Amino acid sequence: MTIPESSYFPFITKDEQLEKLTNLIREKMLDYITKSSLQSLVLGISGGIDSALCAALLRPVCDKLNIPLIGRSITIETNKDDEIERSILVGNAFCHDFEHLDLTDTFYKNKKLLVNFDDSMLSKLRQGNMKARMRMMILYDLAQLHRGMVISTDNYSEYLTGFWTLHGDVGDYAPVQHLWKTEIYALSTFLLSEEVEEQKKALQSCIDATPVDGLGISSCDCEQLGVDNYFEADKIFAAYFQGDETLKDHILIKRYFSSEYKRNNPVSFSRTELLGE
Repeated sequence: MTIPESSYFPFITKDEQLEKLTNLIREKMLDYITKSSLQSLVLGISGGIDSALCAALLRPVCDKLNIPLIGRSITIETNKDDEIERSILVGNAFCHDFEHLDLTDTFYKNKKLLVNFDDSMLSKLRQGNMKARMRMMILYDLAQLHRGMVISTDNYSEYLTGFWTLHGDVGDYAPVQHLWKTEIYALSTFLLSEEVEEQKKALQSCIDATPVDGLGISSCDCEQLGVDNYFEADKIFAAYFQGDETLKDHILIKRYFSSEYKRNNPVSFSRTELLGE
């Protein structure tokens, strides 16, 4: 079971901490790209705060290395107009190469290959997973074409709740995966000060937006997590991991335990277990 280390608390919210964090993320990314001889970064842009923050963090790195930040907004039927508008704002503001793609028709064609869809939550989840995997197919093809890698945009709050799709919205390099959603908002707000007007407008629009998964499963992320907002979710996690057993039956904590299989994927066995060596 994945238990956060003591270093995960308290949350990073002070300007001097956020400045240091920004520099470290960029330094580590620059070093990794250089050592790996990568020629591009590929980023899926949803119109949400996580991908917008990744774009803001990575654009200066790409500029310094003179490689393109390639962004794609890939929408499929359930994405709302405001999500799409924000994704286009972010893509145009931060990416060297950006396009908006609508895969709705392709999704409907692929959906015909699958069976037993109805109005149940299971059907919504299945279709949502399919959409995430279709998007990643596009991004990975771009990464191979441009000799780059796909950026993963998940944060730690989502990681612990299993709020992502296996073999779907997961990339090769995750610059913010160990940041709580509380810290995602804090860092995004901090970075507003370094952006030009177009970038600031795009980033602010994502800070102000209601978090949604874009998959049509619910009206907002927090509806599925049993909380009013992510700040409440992070406080519940902090209290539970620091010993508050009264929270063990909260839907958020139950999701944490029920999604452990995702964090342990793929399941494998050692040669000792298999062969008795």
